[in-house]
Amino acid sequence: MKFINLLQKELKELINAQMIASLVLIMAILMFVGNITQNAIDDTIEENNNPKINISDRDDTDFTKSLIETLRSTGAEVKEFDTEGDGYADILKNNDIKNLVILPEGLTETIEKNERPQIITVSRMTSAAAMSNISTGNSGAVELIQKSIADTIAESSGITTEELELIENPITLQDNTVVDDKSAEISVNSIVNKVMMQNTILPIIVFLLIMMTSQSLISSISNEKIDKTLETLLSSPVSRTSIITAKMLAAAVVALINAAAFMVGFSKFLKGASADAISGVVSDTMGVDEAIEQLGLSLSVGDYILVGLQLFLTIMICLSVSIMLGALVNDTKSSQTVIMPIIILAMVPYIISMISDINTLPMAIRIIVYAIPFTHTFSGISNLMFGNNTIFICGLIYQIVIFFVCMFFALRLFNSDKILTISLNLGAKSKYNRKKEKTKD
Repeated sequence: MKFINLLQKELKELINAQMIASLVLIMAILMFVGNITQNAIDDTIEENNNPKINISDRDDTDFTKSLIETLRSTGAEVKEFDTEGDGYADILKNNDIKNLVILPEGLTETIEKNERPQIITVSRMTSAAAMSNISTGNSGAVELIQKSIADTIAESSGITTEELELIENPITLQDNTVVDDKSAEISVNSIVNKVMMQNTILPIIVFLLIMMTSQSLISSISNEKIDKTLETLLSSPVSRTSIITAKMLAAAVVALINAAAFMVGFSKFLKGASADAISGVVSDTMGVDEAIEQLGLSLSVGDYILVGLQLFLTIMICLSVSIMLGALVNDTKSSQTVIMPIIILAMVPYIISMISDINTLPMAIRIIVYAIPFTHTFSGISNLMFGNNTIFICGLIYQIVIFFVCMFFALRLFNSDKILTISLNLGAKSKYNRKKEKTKD
């Protein structure tokens, strides 16, 4: 009963209005950004499917007029503009448009001479955002114009339509991707884009949770030590093992609440910016989900349970280390900097897992990286996905060992008076020791 009361006390201190408001704000921001991204993609797809083409026919011949009619026959909304000169910025500004295709004077004559004609395109760039520059309205028009010119040249040269298509597309490419002994008719890029989008969420969540859980427990221990409430708590009729267990369990519960909030928010964000949605802008989707299933890259319920266990162990390791680091703090300023070792140990595997396959690194570097217990969580999904089950299980066992080692030292520290006297002052006497000496005097 005393343990339950202690756990309730710790949870009340950690789960407060500020924490709930922060979580709600984070979820709202991520969902808002996800909706904006989805709307941007939808607008771009709509523009790609129903292009609005602005064109200026400076050649003004029967051939260029037929080109414009060909553009209209595709269902595109074509607007014609009379323009002169090469002041393209003024042309776009005066006509209040963002893009323009110019058929220059002499285009028809150049084609009749069997020479390569020039088409001028003008596009206004208003930002560096990817979605705003995927489609400018000119690309579809240029493709249609190229096809019409190619047909005209082929006809004048006595080349049939079938021969022209063969010249333009001399090969048919069939992409195949192989994983172990399984294969699927799909390009590697399509698989990589999908898998990277799916695997982006876990490293981000793990990194944020490591920072948040560590900081919360370090602050809790250090504040109680600074305010002298830790001395009162340790002198109460409750075992110190129960006290440390309650603190860690409360912090773990808060961490899981944070994990759930981040999962919901990031899932909404990634859904809005999914690789499939973006690929729909530039090409037809290729059944990526089906290919992933065929290649054996999809995870089972059991796999996700194992990944969840790894995440939980990572949090518990952070908490056990945080208890020891929190005991070193004697002032509020130190509590903000003592977390740096954990952040550095988390940042190294986080960055490496985002840019490279850890299993392909040189052996010496791989051993060093895998010695960091957080690495196994960052690479967990990838190892399960590509059949590196031995590495995953060894990493899971390693994390369990590290957790028990950290807990052993944390319990030893908490069960001794060093929890009150230990300091990060590097030789300087702690406030507790100074107070003790003053009492003796």
